[in-house]
Amino acid sequence: MMNQLTVGQEFSFRKTMTVAEQAMFTGISGNMGGLYVDALRARAEGADGPVAFELALGALATTALSRLGGSGRRIGRIAFDFATPVSVGQSVEALARVTALVGRTATCSIEIRRNPDAQVVATGEAVLVPFAGNHTDV
Repeated sequence: MMNQLTVGQEFSFRKTMTVAEQAMFTGISGNMGGLYVDALRARAEGADGPVAFELALGALATTALSRLGGSGRRIGRIAFDFATPVSVGQSVEALARVTALVGRTATCSIEIRRNPDAQVVATGEAVLVPFAGNHTDV
């Protein structure tokens, strides 16, 4: 069933990026980069400790997008700009907001903020398309 959407409608999702989740994402992605899995290497580069995977942060935005679009829509396109890293152990909030509607296709802005200081760590845009059918025009 496809949710009725309106411009300005939004949903946010908040989560702490834990060591356990970092390990799971390492297993899923195969990314063994020193910033992400080696606390000493990350500190040598100026981080507080291991850095949360950028795409794990982006995945939080997909939760907000899914809640907005409902089971009748999927992500047809998504793009992120990551302004600053997030350390493992920090909390973030991903906000997705409908900015435009064309038929059943919704364009959404994305903003990911670190908590509790509310610093923007990433911005982006996604297009939600109807699940059924082939949508190559996104």
